[in-house]
Amino acid sequence: MNRKLKSTLGLVGLLIFILAAGGAYIFIFQRGRIKDMQSELKKLKANDYNTAQLTAQMQELSSREKILDSTLASRKFNIPQNLSSIKFFNFTNLVTSGFSQDLTQVNVEYVEQKQEKEFYYYEYKLTGTGTFNDIHQLIYAIEQSKELKKIKSLALDGAVQTDKEGIPNFLVNFTMIVDVYFSTNNRFASTGLRENVTTSRPLYDVFYPLIRNEIPPNIDNLLDVQGAKLLALIPEGAFLADAKGNTYLLWEGEQVYLGYLTKIDYENSRVSFILNKGGIIEKVDLYLEKEAPKTKNQNNEIKK
Repeated sequence: MNRKLKSTLGLVGLLIFILAAGGAYIFIFQRGRIKDMQSELKKLKANDYNTAQLTAQMQELSSREKILDSTLASRKFNIPQNLSSIKFFNFTNLVTSGFSQDLTQVNVEYVEQKQEKEFYYYEYKLTGTGTFNDIHQLIYAIEQSKELKKIKSLALDGAVQTDKEGIPNFLVNFTMIVDVYFSTNNRFASTGLRENVTTSRPLYDVFYPLIRNEIPPNIDNLLDVQGAKLLALIPEGAFLADAKGNTYLLWEGEQVYLGYLTKIDYENSRVSFILNKGGIIEKVDLYLEKEAPKTKNQNNEIKK
């Protein structure tokens, strides 16, 4: 075997070794990496959109989002996402800020968190005392709030509180359980929250007794018609005196203790009052006192 043949065989053998080593490196050592790169290439090809297509898609999705958000905003109630339990305390403080500070007190207690189907809710216990219309305003605001709140139970009871001047105030004791709903996603709430109208009109106080034992004191020193006398009728009004001798000049429509002077009758020398004595309406007439006529005996004595 000559030198030229030996060299050729050596080069062939070297080439075979390089091919075998390269194939082993590619198919054994880099096989996993090649698969990852092929998978990534498929993903890139699947999302291979041009700029115009992406822009059109974005505009379409944005339009659909606005329509959906508008639909949610037009609903009377929304269920917010991941609501904080502190928010109801802030809501209650805002509602009660206009209440009578002397007569109405509201206490809020967090109870627990519960789940109802795909929704969650916080449960609160509200207790306190207040005027009928303050309590009605609180109930109305809870039930009509945009973020869904529901009164689970409610107990009301009448109460009487007397102030420093002895005037009775007829109040309402209440206990209510309130559930405040929320969700773990934003499917049930609009992006911009616009609160509903939560202010109610005053109602007749159904807890105010029709007949009361408590009669307010005469702190304004008005004319007490009980025991009063009509002294004179003048063009400006009526001149009266109470049982203690205090005199008053009154005209039609003026207030007296427990009522009003409703009419001055100059023809019959009479004044009329309407009084509210603990829910019992009473009409009182006072006549101008005249000199009593003399008896026959008195006339005979005068003649003698």
